[in-house]
Amino acid sequence: MAEGGEREELLSPPPVSPAKRLCSWPSPQAHHPRGSPGTVSGGAGGVGGSCLTPGARPHLQPESLLDCAAKTVAEKWAYERVEERFERIPEPVQRRIVYWSFPRNEREICMYSSFQYRASSSAGAAGGAPGTSPAEEGPLPPPGAAAPAGSAPGGVAVGASPGLGAGASAAGGGGGDGLPFRRGIHLLDSGSVENVLQVGFHLSGTVTEPATASEPAMTYKVAISFDRCKITSVTCGCGNKDIFYCAHVVALSLYRIRKPEQVKLRLPISETLFQMNRDQLQKFIQYLITAHHTEVLPTAQKLADEILSSNSEINQVHGAPDPTAGASIDDENCWHLDEEQVKEQVKLFLSQGGYYGSGKQLNSMFAKVREMLRMRDSNGARMLTLITEQFMADPRLTLWRQQGTSMTDKCRQLWDELGALWVCIILNPHCKLEEKSCWLLQLQKWSDLDVCPLEDGNYGHELPNITNALPQSANHSPDSLSRPRRTVFTRAIEGRELHWQDSHLQRIISSDIYTAPACQRESERLLFNSQGQPLWLEHVPTACARVDALRSHGYPKEALRLTVAIINTLRLQQQRQLEIYKHQKKELLQRGTTTITNLEGWVGHPLDPIGCLFLTLTDACRLNDDGYLEVSDMSESRTPVYQHVPVAAGCPNSSESYLSLALEVALMGMGQQRVMPEGLYAQDKVCHNEEQLLSRLQELQLDDELVQTLRKQCILLLEGGPFSGLGEVIHRESVPMHTFAKYLFSALLPHDPDLSYKLALRAMRLPVLENSASAGDTSHPHHMVSVVPSRYPRWFTLGHLESQQCELASTMLTAAKGDTLRLRTILEAIQKHIHSSSLIFKLAQDAFKIATPTDSSTDSTLLNVALELGLQVMRMTLSTLNWRRREMVRWLVTCATEVGVRALVSILQSWYTLFTPTEATSIVAATAVSHTTILRLSLDYPQREELASCARTLALQCAMKDPQSCALSALTLCEKDHIAFEAAYQITIDAAAGGMTHSQLFTIARYMELRGYPLRAFKLASLAMSHLNLAYNQDTHPAINDVLWACALSHSLGKNELAALIPLVVKSVHCATVLSDILRRCTVTAPGLAGIPGRRSSGKLMSTDKAPLRQLLDATINAYINTTHSRLTHISPRHYGEFIEFLSKARETFLLPQDGHLQFAQFIDNLKQIYKGKKKLMLLVRERFG
Repeated sequence: MAEGGEREELLSPPPVSPAKRLCSWPSPQAHHPRGSPGTVSGGAGGVGGSCLTPGARPHLQPESLLDCAAKTVAEKWAYERVEERFERIPEPVQRRIVYWSFPRNEREICMYSSFQYRASSSAGAAGGAPGTSPAEEGPLPPPGAAAPAGSAPGGVAVGASPGLGAGASAAGGGGGDGLPFRRGIHLLDSGSVENVLQVGFHLSGTVTEPATASEPAMTYKVAISFDRCKITSVTCGCGNKDIFYCAHVVALSLYRIRKPEQVKLRLPISETLFQMNRDQLQKFIQYLITAHHTEVLPTAQKLADEILSSNSEINQVHGAPDPTAGASIDDENCWHLDEEQVKEQVKLFLSQGGYYGSGKQLNSMFAKVREMLRMRDSNGARMLTLITEQFMADPRLTLWRQQGTSMTDKCRQLWDELGALWVCIILNPHCKLEEKSCWLLQLQKWSDLDVCPLEDGNYGHELPNITNALPQSANHSPDSLSRPRRTVFTRAIEGRELHWQDSHLQRIISSDIYTAPACQRESERLLFNSQGQPLWLEHVPTACARVDALRSHGYPKEALRLTVAIINTLRLQQQRQLEIYKHQKKELLQRGTTTITNLEGWVGHPLDPIGCLFLTLTDACRLNDDGYLEVSDMSESRTPVYQHVPVAAGCPNSSESYLSLALEVALMGMGQQRVMPEGLYAQDKVCHNEEQLLSRLQELQLDDELVQTLRKQCILLLEGGPFSGLGEVIHRESVPMHTFAKYLFSALLPHDPDLSYKLALRAMRLPVLENSASAGDTSHPHHMVSVVPSRYPRWFTLGHLESQQCELASTMLTAAKGDTLRLRTILEAIQKHIHSSSLIFKLAQDAFKIATPTDSSTDSTLLNVALELGLQVMRMTLSTLNWRRREMVRWLVTCATEVGVRALVSILQSWYTLFTPTEATSIVAATAVSHTTILRLSLDYPQREELASCARTLALQCAMKDPQSCALSALTLCEKDHIAFEAAYQITIDAAAGGMTHSQLFTIARYMELRGYPLRAFKLASLAMSHLNLAYNQDTHPAINDVLWACALSHSLGKNELAALIPLVVKSVHCATVLSDILRRCTVTAPGLAGIPGRRSSGKLMSTDKAPLRQLLDATINAYINTTHSRLTHISPRHYGEFIEFLSKARETFLLPQDGHLQFAQFIDNLKQIYKGKKKLMLLVRERFG
């Protein structure tokens, strides 16, 4: 050992004579194919297998006993304990312990330098395939046993996962290149790591970032401390501020793992100093101070002063610290995690409120926690605690509570995941009791805060306790079924009452061959089914939480065994429910209603029990893809490929696979009858969870075995009565099965059409909108709750549910194209169960599109269904307001046209049950007799006449019913038939004296003139004038044009018609400018120019001094006088100019009669006298008019 400090030695094992060793050390170049049995992470030297495995190279022989012992000691013991245990440790032994103390698994480096790592190797747990995740090795520890803090089990570090080497370029697809782990690999591969030195438990080196177009090359000093195969602290000159290790730390770490033979190794510096004499020590210190005098000189002098002082604190302590000597016994052994950065990152993401991908980032952090848990790394709970602290400090919690508003959906989902993770932490099967107590205390503190979010909004107290129905918690009072306040942490807190000591549970999860004993005691009969398979009789979501905990903490085999026991229990429960229903079936079918329901549904449950079981089973069936590594948030997910893996714990003669069990439990869970929960979020979560489960089901390729499972379970669901969501009689407030049934229908259709249609038609119902609330059957079996529906429920997601009902119907219509019988059955189901006109209209449109493809012939069967649905929509919306009504009417006429002329005739004849009079005349009849329709249907003359006759009959009926809106349309439709036209005209005249407006009458009058009926037009215009009243200030009224047109019409007809109209004009119009305009027009041309047969025009202009224009002239002058006084009452200076122009127009009218100038002069004098107070205005009047 005396020469150890002077001699340079690499980090490779010292040569050992053949007599002392069984084999030579593996060659550094001996890399294995990735993922093959016997693979070691990072190549040779980093880690070695403990024994030969199939496929290993022949020259790789067992390690020396020294290395085997050193590896175990380096991983499990603090170096201080080794020093205390042995008085003297040989230098070769020290070197091997120091050598093996550095982390050996690149996966762990990846975990701390990138988002979630996932290798598609989880199937190895079930099938014993290679590539098993490191945390999957080893049996479940006995109850109460605990793994070392922050440690992975013994197998974690030993070459169990695929090496990440050069092949790790798959880690991020193309999108992960910016992550520290990927960049670290690039730096390592490019030779950027230099000057690597390991002194004891301290690794240092330099990493050079290559120059870029904008930045010069930069070299950073990197230092890493480690202990028991964990990095305990990192320092880098780049000043990285992030949760993850920087790329430079990654590069140095991977260099140490992959190229240990190129790393200089030294024992802890204290060992080297121990070998020096006084002169050597003095020389060492002086050289050190000289080399770094600017940095260390003040510190060196301070330490020297303290050492020379006998009373100093430093002299009271035996020995001196050594940063390279490893950790002490009392030091916590866990990976370095920058707590401040975790807090800052979470705080930043929360402050962004879901924008800029912050929700995605937070989910990635949750995934990182799960990854740590799976590796049994204590930092998982530590990181989750830090995240939770920041969540609880979110200022929005107080704001939402004060304002009484609910949090956003994205935020709510993050809180749910937070709560689920804490359940996993509390149910950790290998945690220490003191750890669990500490977590529970903290959870209770958080839960007691006022701002702590509730489990289900304001309705969380209605869900059963997590420990409800537990065999080991049978002493609960009835009050435990509901609690006044349930927060997102309540389920985790309730987990304190759960343990793993139950002997039956231990046997289930520890063995694939655990079956019922030959001689069962009475108490054991409930623990097994008739085939002798073990059951686990526990509240289902709680049992599934156990599965999730096992799976999350790296016990996939145990999770699978418990999952199979739970499924066998669910099967037995389903069988017993069928037997109960058979005894009640006749009574329930007669009554038609039931109050049997399940208050706690498994779909949408906070613990997601069905999703947990499904993922546990399908992960066991995933095909291995050893070359596929994924950084989940940076690369696109692949569609998984599954294979059938036989159930290890199945019956000897059973051919069941985990994949068929996954399908079965998903169908059982989604087919469970359950009552709709209260509250918007809880209801929305039911929908989201169902869609999530169905998307996973759609990833399964249905082969014969899965189809058999599907068919069997569908039959059971149909026969399940009130216990199944697809049973014949269900509770009024049951969650609808439309989305689920749509999947079942599509999956079953190619294999069993009759069953698929039966199931989909059964699922079409929506009882909450159909059945009246009534108290019914109060008898119910165990663990089912009877509820009397005494209120109309608040279903916030009703719109979504109805749209899913529509989607199911549309899927059936599409599939049944051409099958008249099935289409008729589906049509009846739609008419019976769908209550939204908009959705029925959508179905009609869908059916029409499918029935009339552009590239093939029309399908008449489906087209008739579309028409039937359209007719139903018309009847439903006839007396209600619907903003799409006009679109619906037009579409129906198009559909009827496509069906044929008989359909058009039918809707024309029965218009009063389908359309309003306005719709019938302006849209339906007008379109039916249009030239386009005639050409489209290629109608012959009798058919055209039949359509026209129906349209005329409709027009007259509509005109009688609603003359105000339909008179003009009726006249238009009847103009080719004289008798019908006269009838329509008479209806109009009769209605004119009643409720028709001047606008409607003027419009009809103009139509009459256009059609060559000027006298009828005059009559209608006169009637319209009698309905009109224009005030003095309405000089922009829309009826002015109609008045001018009516006067022009009467003037053109002759003096008599004008004389008849002028009294009506004088009576109705009080606007001076309008009257003067009429007067001017009547004096420009002679009357009677319309050219009516039997009438002659005199050709003379009319005088304003004689009737009938004298009456109009006097009325106009009076209107000007009255308007002038009215305007002067409230005139402002800015309107003076406008008023002077008005008087100028008035003067033109005043001057028409012979004595007009005298009248105007007198009028002006009167104004000057009356309004002499308006001096400025009167000055303007005097200037203009004298």
